[in-house]
Amino acid sequence: MAVLETKELQTHFRTRRGLIKAVNGVSLALEPGQVLGLVGESGAGKTVLALSILNLVPYPGRIVGGDVLFDGRSLLRLSAKDLRTIRGKEISMVSQDPVRGLNPVMSIGPQVEEMLTSHLPLSKREARERALGLLEQMGLPDAKRIAAAYPYQLSGGMCQRVMLAIAMALNPRVLIADEPTSALDVTLQAEMLTEIRQLKERCGAAVLFISHDLGVIAQMADEVAVMYAGAVVERGPALEIFRRPAHPYTWGLLRSLPRLDQRRQETLPTIRGAPPSLLNLPDECPFLPRCHKATSECRTSPNPRLQPAGVHQVACYNPVRHDWGQEAPA
Repeated sequence: MAVLETKELQTHFRTRRGLIKAVNGVSLALEPGQVLGLVGESGAGKTVLALSILNLVPYPGRIVGGDVLFDGRSLLRLSAKDLRTIRGKEISMVSQDPVRGLNPVMSIGPQVEEMLTSHLPLSKREARERALGLLEQMGLPDAKRIAAAYPYQLSGGMCQRVMLAIAMALNPRVLIADEPTSALDVTLQAEMLTEIRQLKERCGAAVLFISHDLGVIAQMADEVAVMYAGAVVERGPALEIFRRPAHPYTWGLLRSLPRLDQRRQETLPTIRGAPPSLLNLPDECPFLPRCHKATSECRTSPNPRLQPAGVHQVACYNPVRHDWGQEAPA
């Protein structure tokens, strides 16, 4: 049984210029111990989806349709008080910008302690000791000094470790990691990924891992969902997605990656055009203007829905049917 599930989730932003469909009918399921990688270009709606799961969409955004289920309970129908008991304890999130994710006028120690005392009956001394232990667990040198420091006194990588310490403080059942390695160098990135793996193995936690780095997703994910223009266009086992992508967009993303067997002087192929504006999206495939496999059906039919394609699910009328390395665009 899925521990976390979104059903046809829709989050829109009503602006003076029109309606922005940031999340447009997304259905995903996370099982205990599973890592689901969510990939896509900037602006695809990945972060808004993560915020929608926790019902933290900023104004003027609003969840207008669908549902989010945690252990079969609708999070969107819970009271604010009940939802606060779940956030942080059962479902935690590591935000994309670690510096902005921390309170700039509070030192680090009290911010970690606050997560503990808001959910557990701990004394101030017990909370302080556990907070220092969490900071040490994240590999931060001199935990007492870090606890007394303010976010602006730490590097981006150190702030990201603090955010992960807060997120993992109560061994959550679901961890939403939104670009957790984007501010880190390669060494720190590897350590961060190790910590997330250990959380999954220690607690059987389900992880929604959001990234635009396909290399990181290949290391971490059991399954992959590809987002484009607010919707999931392909979903399937990670190995199959990387070996046999079915959607032309996924195929294009993988072709644009450098390969060890590629000649140094060879130019990397790119996806022509640019992602569509989410403002007043037409009722057709949003990838249509950039697609090399478009047919007349694509131009006359409504936006395709996810359909089975082998072990994949793909939203495409004319999916790729060969290995991406063996097929050339028309």
